[in-house]
Amino acid sequence: MNKAIQDIRGEDTKELKAKLNDLRKEQFQLRFRGATDGSTKPTRAGEIRKTIARILTVLGDRARNEGKKQ
Repeated sequence: MNKAIQDIRGEDTKELKAKLNDLRKEQFQLRFRGATDGSTKPTRAGEIRKTIARILTVLGDRARNEGKKQ
């Protein structure tokens, strides 16, 4: 399994939601800055997008598992 996803799975749900919020803000800033001056770093934007997807996957898995336990 990927080390990045293992690190994300090891974090608390509250921490993941805070990290998700921070990444979305950074993603917005990169997109906004790219529209104005055209000098964005596509590697960082892709990295942010993938990390957001990993966090959403883990949060979704946790939500489904909570539903099964009840």
